Amino acid sequence: MGLFSRKSKKDKLYDKYNKLMSQSHKASTSNRSRADELYAEAEEVMKQIESLEEK
Repeated sequence: MGLFSRKSKKDKLYDKYNKLMSQSHKASTSNRSRADELYAEAEEVMKQIESLEEK
C-alpha cells in the first residue's frame, strides 16, 4: 500500500466501530446509560459492515 492510500468504506466503519466500543467500555465505569448509547451506536455500525460484506 502506498503512503497516501485511501481506506475503504468498510475499513472506516471498522475504525468507527472500534472507537465506539472503546468509548463505551470507558463510560461503563462512570455513566452506564451513556455506555449503553455508545454500544447501541456501535451495533448499528456493525450492521452496516455486515450489509457491505453481503454485497
